[in-house]
Amino acid sequence: MKNIKLVAFDLDGTLTQHRTKLSEEHRVILTDLSKKYKLLMAGAGQCRRVFDQMNSFPIDIVGNYGMQYARYIPEKNDIEMVYDIRVDCNREECERKVTYLREKYGYTEFAGDNVEYHVSGCITFPVLGTKAKAEDKLAFDPDRKKRRTFYPEVKELFGDYNVFVGGSSSFDMAPKPYNKYFALDKYCKENGILHSEVVFVGDDYGEGGNDESVYNSDFNFIKVDNYLDFPGRIKELL
Repeated sequence: MKNIKLVAFDLDGTLTQHRTKLSEEHRVILTDLSKKYKLLMAGAGQCRRVFDQMNSFPIDIVGNYGMQYARYIPEKNDIEMVYDIRVDCNREECERKVTYLREKYGYTEFAGDNVEYHVSGCITFPVLGTKAKAEDKLAFDPDRKKRRTFYPEVKELFGDYNVFVGGSSSFDMAPKPYNKYFALDKYCKENGILHSEVVFVGDDYGEGGNDESVYNSDFNFIKVDNYLDFPGRIKELL
């Protein structure tokens, strides 16, 4: 850790509970880290959502697995979009593939839409549907075993996408080559930073996790299995 210049973070599950605001305790720690290192958010969601969830913490943000990048502007206390890539999606083909999976694995009853489409070109296969109750989603597959039984087939069917076992009841998909490794590698190339000078802090590093591509790479990685453990896990950086 002696040569680290950049500390990059996942958000949900690492710095905060899922979709909750950054706590004051963790904000203070990030502020202390920013005095020693360049900080970067490497998120799966949109830059604006990440920035708002972090209560406008001053940090550059890579969003949508590298399809978005926003730079923090101190004078405005706000972020400014540098690029926002969008990719076309063949919705008819996606519907056909998801319907095939539902019929094969017995998930034909669902609430809301069959597939969720994002403006970026990312898609979500919500196993319980887009309008499923929150309590049903949380109870569905907390250990991800149900989804991991057919995760390999989802990856094979959606060969043009990087597929992640997302949230509590979905598969999230980003058009290739976009994933967190691609995003972090691109940022390093654009800013003259070596992989050995980077440490990534994340929680979703298991099979199908959206941090897995970084965890299995040559980037340094700090595992946070519970966001409440974040202060202790990064102590050596301070």
